[in-house]
Amino acid sequence: MPRPEPDHPRTPLLTVTADTLVAADFSSRRRPRTAPRTGRGELREKPHPSAPADETSTPTPSGAPTPYRALFQHPGTLRFAAAALLARLPMGMFGVSAILMIADARGSYALAGAVVATGLGATALVAPWTARLVDRHGQARIAVPATAVALLGGLCLIACVHWNAPDWTLFASYAATATAPNTGGMSRARWAHLLKGDPAALHTANSYEQAADELCFMLGPVLAAVLCTTLFPEAGTLVGGLLCMTGVLLFAAQRATEPPPTGRTTAKSPLRAPGIPPLLAVFLATGAVFGSLEVVTIAYADARGHASWAGVILGLQAAGSCAAGLAYGALRVTGPAERRLCRCLAAMTALMALPWLAAAGTGSLLFLAPALLLAGMATAPTMVTAMALVQRRTPRGRLNEGMTLAVTGLLGGIAGGSALGGWVAEHAPAAGTGFASGATGFAVPVAAAALALPVAMIRTNSRAPIDAL
Repeated sequence: MPRPEPDHPRTPLLTVTADTLVAADFSSRRRPRTAPRTGRGELREKPHPSAPADETSTPTPSGAPTPYRALFQHPGTLRFAAAALLARLPMGMFGVSAILMIADARGSYALAGAVVATGLGATALVAPWTARLVDRHGQARIAVPATAVALLGGLCLIACVHWNAPDWTLFASYAATATAPNTGGMSRARWAHLLKGDPAALHTANSYEQAADELCFMLGPVLAAVLCTTLFPEAGTLVGGLLCMTGVLLFAAQRATEPPPTGRTTAKSPLRAPGIPPLLAVFLATGAVFGSLEVVTIAYADARGHASWAGVILGLQAAGSCAAGLAYGALRVTGPAERRLCRCLAAMTALMALPWLAAAGTGSLLFLAPALLLAGMATAPTMVTAMALVQRRTPRGRLNEGMTLAVTGLLGGIAGGSALGGWVAEHAPAAGTGFASGATGFAVPVAAAALALPVAMIRTNSRAPIDAL
């Protein structure tokens, strides 16, 4: 008859072999459920079961930091993010400043739009080479002199406008600003370097960066319009250049968070990476939305005698995008990014129709402003999702170049959209008279957004190699 197990544990037999202490346990071999063995005789605490990977995590406790607060707890991130924000603020100023300055001096929105388009086209050609140098030699070493050359180009543009130089000098001067580095791309590259292996935090960082871009597009046009209309027409371009130079100097001084230069790499160009060319086409069409919307809004406001309000209502569109971007960064995204991109583009196409309907149906800035606010709410999620795909598909060691190519596609679209929007605003049949004077131009951003959607849908089921992060 078996004897019952005693209530107290047996004392193990201890002995010494050479320099090793051995404990022989003659107790029952049934393993306690609360303390599984590790394989060496010792006991360990049973780990808490983790939730399946596809389940949504529980809400963050009230004492835990929010995703954005946790993001900036990394040392040095707040300093480089603030400097990058200052350097990017003129990004929303230069286009509006140049349009207002040239249109005031030469009386032609078509010329102003063409000059801005030329400068953006030059940036589309030069920026990837600048980004390649940044990847190869480091951010601080390249960004500062490149920004100084761009500042000289802006000063030359001011001089040519002020002294009524020939039109071709405006194109040449504005093209010289193309050497300005992609500060947003450099900032995103720092986040990618600091947050390797943490895709959730990187999603939040990308959303913050997009919100920062939208904040610059929200504040920049307002500041440019105020400076150009209350001080003198060249004030917006002058102040924007000085702010950009100051911000880049402060950004370059933050060396602790700078990614190490890669030197010469054998990795293939991002242009030849699988999945990158269709994404660039999406950025091109999306840029046409931004460029055309800016020019036609300025022309629409000017036709009603309220040119100084153009920056304010353009800022509302960026405000809607900024708010949507911050909210999107706090979400836990699931599913393939390709499908999310298609949904975002479909929403952007639908929402971009609202300004067209408001302008054509009311002819009032009072109704156009909230329509632009709503239209901007699909912009940031679209850009965040597309930029995340670029980061995943860019070959290792060429991340800044890949992101700059995306921005280059965006700028190329802005250039084409600015030129087309300026032409439609000036030559459309309904531009001169009628209740909906100038409303035809708002059809251009709707068409551009609709063009991006089928391009993204073609690539929905593609899977490119992920070797960047």
